[in-house]
Amino acid sequence: MSKYLICILGPTAIGKTSVSIDLAKYFHTDIISCDSRQFYKEMRIGTAVPTEEELKQARHHFIQHKSIFDDHSVGDYEKDALARINELFKRKDQLILTGGSGLYQKAVLEGLDHFPQVDKQIRRSLNETYQKQGLKPLQDQLKERDPDYYQVVDQQNPHRLIRALEICIATGLPFSSFINKNKQANRNFKVIKIGLAADRQVIYDRIEKRVDKMLADGLLEEARLLYAYRDLNALQTVGYKELFAHFDGNITLEDAKTAIKKNTRRYAKRQLTWLRNKDRDIKWFLSDDISAMKKYLNEKIPTN
Repeated sequence: MSKYLICILGPTAIGKTSVSIDLAKYFHTDIISCDSRQFYKEMRIGTAVPTEEELKQARHHFIQHKSIFDDHSVGDYEKDALARINELFKRKDQLILTGGSGLYQKAVLEGLDHFPQVDKQIRRSLNETYQKQGLKPLQDQLKERDPDYYQVVDQQNPHRLIRALEICIATGLPFSSFINKNKQANRNFKVIKIGLAADRQVIYDRIEKRVDKMLADGLLEEARLLYAYRDLNALQTVGYKELFAHFDGNITLEDAKTAIKKNTRRYAKRQLTWLRNKDRDIKWFLSDDISAMKKYLNEKIPTN
């Protein structure tokens, strides 16, 4: 196999977009996004979609190509992404894959895990618990039943919590025990994983600045336009949920801003912990050391 998929990984706000663009320009190639929230054209500001200037610097795929009203699963993405990757590899020897959605990245690299069928009554019961009591009982139950997955799941996303819990309840086994069982997927390319790291305070400072910029760019107005559709799965996302709570009158705008930053920091911490502990194939670099990344990739990719 002479085709290489270069995966740029790291916590939110670490700088994956700029590194991906730099490497795409270096290898004269395209970028495949696996950030499931950046798929949606209605969610431009709150998902940190690459700017128009950034999009002009390298060709991106799977950016704002769907609507929040579209029925689009991770399985659909796997099929679409692999078809696009295979088509692009007819003309290119390297491609860049990047984004913050670990499940979507995994679908491309390894294929999806297979989960058992679950009695629909279990899901209905969990949904009822959420509607009546909120997230806390779901979080507590998942922490008890599957502490490993609890550490990495978006704990503010009720759909993810319910999905994990219904498997735990139906099987009596942790949800995480079903992950990474499918190793049969054939891929006609080699994978090189680049991890981006920085001092934790640097990451937190970047998160603060990113959230402030989102709000200055109109995140409040964007969230207000989406408020009527708040129950859609696509909108169970940090940045929107906190503002929805503000629109409900439950918290002040200032408290919503603080919550967005806090929840984003927590998410970044869980992402980094998961990547460092669960994936030994990642080669780590400081996020601004692009020259070291290029040197490493040149050593890993043979010249013709």
